[in-house]
Parts: sequence; C-alpha cells; structure tokens
Amino acid sequence: MSNKYKLIMFDLDGTLVETALEICDAVNDTFKHFGLGQVQQKQVNDWIGHGTRELIIQALAHLEQVPAESIRGSDRLKEIFEQFDPYYKARCGTRSHLYPHVRDVLQELKEQGTKLAIVTNKEGRHTQTLVKYHQLDTLMDIVISGDTFPTKKPDPVGIHHCLQQYGVRPEEALFVGDSSIDAATAKNAGVEVWLLPYGYNLGQPVADCHPDRLIDDFSALC
Repeated sequence: MSNKYKLIMFDLDGTLVETALEICDAVNDTFKHFGLGQVQQKQVNDWIGHGTRELIIQALAHLEQVPAESIRGSDRLKEIFEQFDPYYKARCGTRSHLYPHVRDVLQELKEQGTKLAIVTNKEGRHTQTLVKYHQLDTLMDIVISGDTFPTKKPDPVGIHHCLQQYGVRPEEALFVGDSSIDAATAKNAGVEVWLLPYGYNLGQPVADCHPDRLIDDFSALC
C-alpha cells in the first residue's frame, strides 16, 4: 500500500495522538482561574477539530448560554485564550498518548522514503508543544498548523502547500484523519482520504463522512 503514495498527511488530535483528556483539563484549569464553571469531557470531545480558540469559544458559549458569536467578539476572549497557554503546556503529556501502531508505522513509512506531514487546525504554539513532547518532530517532514496560513481546514491550502513543497500530484498523496473536517479538506484538495473511527468527529459517526476508506487503526497504512 505505502508504495502507492509519495506523500501521506495526517491530522493530529484524534488521529496521531489521543489528546482530549488533557485538553479538557487545561480548559477547566483556565476557567477555574477566571472563576467560571466547568465543562464535561464529552462536550470537549465534540468541540475538538476547529482549533483551540474555537473550542474555548464554544465552551464559554455553552457555560453562559449565549450564542458563540457574542463570545467571539468579546474583549475578554483574548485574555482567557492567552491564559490557556500555560495551563495547556503544564498539562501536555499528562494524559495524552500516541494511538496504537502510530510510531512504528510512521517510522516504517519514513524509511521507505514516503514524505510525511501533519496538517492540523491546532494553533502553532500548541502543535509544537504536543509534537515535541511525543517526539513526532523527528518523523515529520513538515508540520502545518491552524495559523500557518490565513485559512485552515477545510480550506485545502495546507494540503496544496505540502503537494507543491514535494512536487507530488494529488493522486500520489493520501490524507489520514478522523473527522468530517478532514474528509472535506482532502476532497477539496482532490486527494484520497482515509478516516479512523476512534477520534473526534463532532459527535457524529465517522462513516457518515464517506471516506475513500475507513480503517480500524494505523496498521492498515503498512
């Protein structure tokens, strides 16, 4: 299988790394700092996918029972979001872990000469913290975060950049993710998409995204 693709791109949260537990911890640490209420794990799982800033917006809107737009334009959002940073760094690695077979499969693909990339909506500073903690930086050829370009997934700009960077045609590339956002991004870029069922798909069955293939775990990539 792997010889078919010259470039394989991956989502991060819910695809390479199980992160929801410590993200929830960091959100609640932040809210406690400001004397706010707490959110539940399942809610955080369903909010993951559009980047940390959007997750905090959704969490605040839920707690205060107001439209997300009223939070998005508020003056205090910047302060709350900035306070999240140290809490997330403190929590990073405390309850996250690579999914089964991830490291071995990435290592094998890299040894075969396949270009490997991460394309995530997570903000760059948080992406860097997570990638370095789990030692994925030595395995990836390029990492595209949610703020690398002016737009993020499902805009295909990150995929297009990876294709151009390595001179790979869309039919020679694969995107591996866990959500409708990933499926839409890959389809917008004209590349094949495989989805994993164990990640974060806004509370919806991942099969509903109609990927080119639904795989049980990373072992299918080798």
